[in-house]
Amino acid sequence: MGVKHGMCVAGATQGMPLREQMIQYSKGDRLRFYWWLFAWRSRTASGRLRAVQTFWLNRIANRHGGYIGPDTVFLGRPLLPHGLHGVFISRFASIGEHCCIYQNVTIGEVGRAAPRIGHHCLIGAGAVIIGGISVGSHVKIGAGAVVSRDIPDHCTVVAQPPLVIVRK
Repeated sequence: MGVKHGMCVAGATQGMPLREQMIQYSKGDRLRFYWWLFAWRSRTASGRLRAVQTFWLNRIANRHGGYIGPDTVFLGRPLLPHGLHGVFISRFASIGEHCCIYQNVTIGEVGRAAPRIGHHCLIGAGAVIIGGISVGSHVKIGAGAVVSRDIPDHCTVVAQPPLVIVRK
């Protein structure tokens, strides 16, 4: 996973020079096994096996300084240009396809209600998205923004409190 021209690119390690792949691997940003295990756990019905899978997922995420809840719903594998470094995603959250999540992002819950994030969203470093809110598709959330209310499609959110800039 990588960044190209300011945008996240899916599968960016394919076609990447071996030197860059080795650097990414050494930083711990390559999480193929983590996502494979995450997908396997979502298909597992057995309580004991699911508990073991959850244990290993938590250990891997903790090693990378992040946390993804066991019941988090991903409609597609998220793009994490900096790995799980400081990323916290609530177990009640739902993340759409092709979302790019930078480091130190919190997607948190309030009273078991967590955000539902649409497709093709970009969440900047240090952003906080909290509560039972909906974030539309093609939304950009700037670095350090705190979002606690619904955001419509095709918007950019910056500053605190959030300032919605409609793009269309």
